[in-house]
Amino acid sequence: MSRIEEVKKERALLVGLCMVSEEDFTLSMQELWDLAEACDMDVVGHIDQKLKQADKATYIGPGKVLEVLEVVNETKADLVIFDNTLSPSQIRNLQNELCCPVIDRTALILEIFEKRARSREAKLQVEIAKLQYMLPRLVGLHEALSRQGGGGGSRANKGAGEKKLELDRRKLEHRLNEHRKELEQIKKERVTQRKRRNDTGEIRVALVGYTNAGKSTLMNAMLEKYYPEEQLPNEKKVFVKNMLFATLDTTVRRIAPPGHQPFLLSDTVGFISNLPHHLVDAFHSTLEEAVESDLLLQVVDFSDFNRDHQIQVTTKTLQDLGATDIPTIYVYNKADLCMDGKMLPIIRGNRIYLSAQNDVGLDELLELMEKQLADRYREGIFLFPYDKGAAVSYLNENAVVLGTEYEEGGIRMELKMKTEDFGRFEQYLVQPK
Repeated sequence: MSRIEEVKKERALLVGLCMVSEEDFTLSMQELWDLAEACDMDVVGHIDQKLKQADKATYIGPGKVLEVLEVVNETKADLVIFDNTLSPSQIRNLQNELCCPVIDRTALILEIFEKRARSREAKLQVEIAKLQYMLPRLVGLHEALSRQGGGGGSRANKGAGEKKLELDRRKLEHRLNEHRKELEQIKKERVTQRKRRNDTGEIRVALVGYTNAGKSTLMNAMLEKYYPEEQLPNEKKVFVKNMLFATLDTTVRRIAPPGHQPFLLSDTVGFISNLPHHLVDAFHSTLEEAVESDLLLQVVDFSDFNRDHQIQVTTKTLQDLGATDIPTIYVYNKADLCMDGKMLPIIRGNRIYLSAQNDVGLDELLELMEKQLADRYREGIFLFPYDKGAAVSYLNENAVVLGTEYEEGGIRMELKMKTEDFGRFEQYLVQPK
C-alpha cells in the first residue's frame, strides 16, 4: 500500500519554478493541482518562483526555500510537491530545510498510477517504473549515513553506508529483473491474444487522447447504444470518473452496430504533459493496441481551453510510439458544454464535435469512421450454394448484410465486408458494386 493510500487527504503545498512562458507555466501548475487532487490530496496553496535556470542545490534558491518553509508552517502542510523532476540531492536538501516530505511531479504521477493499476500487467509496469525512478536516487538517500572502516578499498572494508547502499541497490535491481521477466511473459500472452484477434481480420480502432478527455465515456456510450441486448452487463463497461488517470488498463470490446461493420474498440491509458519516460517505456506494450490499430480516435475535451496543447502532447506521444501513419479522427467530446447542443453533431473533415455522455453524434461518428476506412471495405452481390451454410453464418456476423434472397440455386446476399473477406469469398461473387 502506498503512503498516500494510508493517509487520506494529506495537505499538499505546490511549488513551481517558471522557466517558460507565463501561459505554459500556469497550465502546468493547474495540471499539478489536478494531479494532487486525483491522488486524494487537499491542496492548501501554491508558491511560484521565477528563475532563468533551476538552482542546483534547492531548485528554487535558498531565499525562496525560507518562504516555502513559512507557508508550510502556516498551512500545516504534510508535504510539498514540486512541479518538475528533482535530483536526489535537491530532494535531500529540501527535506532537510523544510522538515517535511518532498516529492516531485514524477513521484506524484507514479503514486497515482500505483493506486489506479488493477491488472497484474499494469501493476508490474508501475512497479518497474517506480524501481527505475528509485535506483538513481539511492545515493541521495544513503549519503548521510556514516562510513566506517577504510583501507585498501576491498569489499570487506567498505563502510556501513556503502554496504547499505549496495545491498539496497542489489535488492532493487533483483526485483526489477524479476518484474521484467514476468512482464515479458505477460507481453507474450498479450501478443498471442492480439494475433488471435488479428487473425479474425476485424477492424481495430483505438481510443487515444489526453487523460480525462472522455475516452472511457465514449466506449461505454458505444457499448450501451449498440449492445445487441436490452441491458448491457456491468462487467462490459469500463470505469469512468471525472479525474486524471481514472483507468490505466487497456480494455478491448467488440462493437457491432446494426447496419455497420463490426470492429474491435480499445480504450488506452491517457496521456499527460511531461509523462515520466519510465512510464512511457513501461506502458509501451499496453499502448501497442494503438500502434497496431487500423484507425485512431483521438478524443479531445472541447470544453478545456488548453485542448490545443493537449492535442500536441498526444500527437507527440504517438510519434514516439511510431503511430504517425495511422488514419485519425479527432473526436471533440463535451462540445455541448460550450456550444448549443441543438447544433451537434458538427463534422468538418476528419473532426467531429459531439457529446458522448448525452449520446449525441455516435451514429455520425460511425459513418465518419467508415469513410476513413473506405479502402478496407468492398460491396457486392454473392450467391452461396446451400451447402455453404458456414460461410453464410460467418458473413451474417462479420459483414453488413444489405439484403438476402433464397433462390433455387442458393442464397443471394448483398454484402458490405472487409477487403480480406471479399477476396476470401470472391468465387461466389456474381455482381461487384
